[in-house]
Amino acid sequence: MTLTTLAIALSGAGVLVTGVLAALFLRDPVAGMVKTTHRAEKLPEVMADRYVGMLILALGATLYGDLKVIAVLFAVFAYTGFHDAWIYARGGFAIAQHVGAGFAGLLVSVVAMLAMGQG
Repeated sequence: MTLTTLAIALSGAGVLVTGVLAALFLRDPVAGMVKTTHRAEKLPEVMADRYVGMLILALGATLYGDLKVIAVLFAVFAYTGFHDAWIYARGGFAIAQHVGAGFAGLLVSVVAMLAMGQG
């Protein structure tokens, strides 16, 4: 087994674990919080950590310059913005900033895909 194969296999394992956690949180957010030992009172600090992580991912994709990576990453950012907006809308809260973030991610993703088509 090469290191490349091992890295891809380990990445696949990460996909599986993350997928299980995503399904858990989508099905029962409270159980997800318990299973992952997250604490609601620490959520603001956790969100700061997540935004730093998203910043590093966006910076890395931008510097790497691969349109496929940019398209996928910003499609994920769009999904996150729109999903957050949907969550807040169901609770009767303001959604404009999350919808705006969703459209911004979508714009970057679509432009990257169109650029790929120009080849």
